[in-house]
Amino acid sequence: MTGDAAGPVGRGAVAPVARPVNEPVHDVRRVAVLGAGSWGTAFAKVLADAGRTVTIWARREEVAEAITARHRNPAYLSDVELPHGLVATSDPRTALDGADVVVFAVPSQSLRENLERWRDLLPEGVTLVSLAKGVELGSLKRMSQVIAEVARVPDEHVAVVSGPNLAAEIAREEPTATVIACADHGRAVALQTASATGYFRAYTNTDVIGAELGGAGKNVIALAVGVAAGMGLGDNSRASLITRGLAEMSRLGVALGASPLTLAGLAGLGDLVATCSSPLSRNRTFGEHLGQGASLAEAEKANHGQVAEGVKSCQSIGELGYRHGVELPIVDAVRRVCHEDMSATAMAKELISRAPKPE
Repeated sequence: MTGDAAGPVGRGAVAPVARPVNEPVHDVRRVAVLGAGSWGTAFAKVLADAGRTVTIWARREEVAEAITARHRNPAYLSDVELPHGLVATSDPRTALDGADVVVFAVPSQSLRENLERWRDLLPEGVTLVSLAKGVELGSLKRMSQVIAEVARVPDEHVAVVSGPNLAAEIAREEPTATVIACADHGRAVALQTASATGYFRAYTNTDVIGAELGGAGKNVIALAVGVAAGMGLGDNSRASLITRGLAEMSRLGVALGASPLTLAGLAGLGDLVATCSSPLSRNRTFGEHLGQGASLAEAEKANHGQVAEGVKSCQSIGELGYRHGVELPIVDAVRRVCHEDMSATAMAKELISRAPKPE
């Protein structure tokens, strides 16, 4: 029997051990989380609780100081005490110094602009992670595609986190599962290990397309469910919208190369149910205001000045469907309610009066 270049393997010798396919490509010790919103703060807490050294980049100096000194984020999740080892800075260079993993926790439509400023500061070869759930207006690119393009890295270096992940519940350490998707399975496993806590469980997947479309599409369907709730419609209507919304997301996902199983899992159905059902969901709450007759500006004001991601994603996802010949009636109806002054009543009537067809 012959061995490798190190010499023959005989009796009593130790044969070289091949790296298992699911072994992390490297240990994740230091993580930079760029963005101090609700989800960025909650995910940073998960990583710190899992034993990683985590630095958050916050746009405002006072927020960074509060996280480091008082272990609170005064702007988001202010009632949650953060791990004492979790620190923050308003200097992206400081946040990125020595990082093994970089997590982007900024809104989808501002990711490109921010990343262009950070690109030259990114450590070489690290895993880049997207928490954003959206499709970019104009380019119609998913967030992982935007990251790979702007950062000039291979697709295999980019991962996404997607699932039923309401930030406030995670920050309270309520049991939560998610999906970490990456074309390089080893990088996904490394992130899975780096985020493992007693309350946060990640599953890996190589279907990045499915995970991202599930996360982006559910925001639009949650707007529709919120509109129905605001109109006073009951559980039958909401269940119908969730189910048919899942069908739309699955049709689009398959057309773009995703697996339907991904859309039936945590990153699809799981995220959809959580976002459509919870009062913690910004998109569902925004839709409720629209269903009660509020204008887009009034709904934004009632939502503490924040526009729900689905308001913009309904345009880009609708355009994706058009380009790929996929019918998306709920997405299109939400788009017209948000951007063409279609009334909630007209939306409901149109959806229920569509031509009958097999399911």
